[in-house]
Amino acid sequence: MNKVSSKAKIGSNVEIKDFAVVDDDVVIGNNVFIGPCAYIGNGSRIADNVKIFHGGSIASHPHSVGFADEISTVEIGDGTLIKEFSTISRATKYSYRTIVGKDCYIMNYVHVAHDNRIGDGVVLTNGVGLGGHVTVGSHTTIGGLVGVHQFVHIGDYVMIESNTKVTKDIPPYLLVGRTPQRFIGINYIGLKRKGFVNEIINQIKDAYRIIYSDKLNFKDSLKKLADEMQMTTEVRHIYDFITNSERGIIPK
Repeated sequence: MNKVSSKAKIGSNVEIKDFAVVDDDVVIGNNVFIGPCAYIGNGSRIADNVKIFHGGSIASHPHSVGFADEISTVEIGDGTLIKEFSTISRATKYSYRTIVGKDCYIMNYVHVAHDNRIGDGVVLTNGVGLGGHVTVGSHTTIGGLVGVHQFVHIGDYVMIESNTKVTKDIPPYLLVGRTPQRFIGINYIGLKRKGFVNEIINQIKDAYRIIYSDKLNFKDSLKKLADEMQMTTEVRHIYDFITNSERGIIPK
């Protein structure tokens, strides 16, 4: 038997399997699947066509010593899949919202911590652990058993190799790996799969040739980038991300 609160707001064509728990302050959209032994806690806001498999935990209490059971949420976007035994924590008073975008694929034993911001189309592979306040850009893939330090920002269209330890911000469009983490190149295969044309990919390559030049520090490379390259949408995205980084970006 499952335990579903009569106070929860549940849409049409929702399947809730045995031994699942759905708390009072929960909103579930249409065509949602909740597997056996899943926990859907207070503050869960689950959009249409989401699937949460066996033992998944949504809006569990955050791993924060300062949490005082303040009202906060976890928001799951349309079409996202959350596989077995993954956990997504409620936010703290820092932002009051943990957000996972639409069409994400969160595999087994992943932990998405409090106040995270996960974009659309993100893949978090088995065993990924995200610290609190982490931001992951859209269409980024994080390999298995990657650990991400709290407050790290990861850009759009990034690929992170399995077993990488991430402690610095990762600008968009990059392929990153090794321990300690370092710049490997651009995420060429991922960009091609997402429909980036060669002209745009070459502009991204040229931008990072400047950013990761052995002859320039990051401050000087940003100036050179602004002076010498056309500020296309992608180049501007790179420039703004690095300029606004608070933790500093991955090393050369």
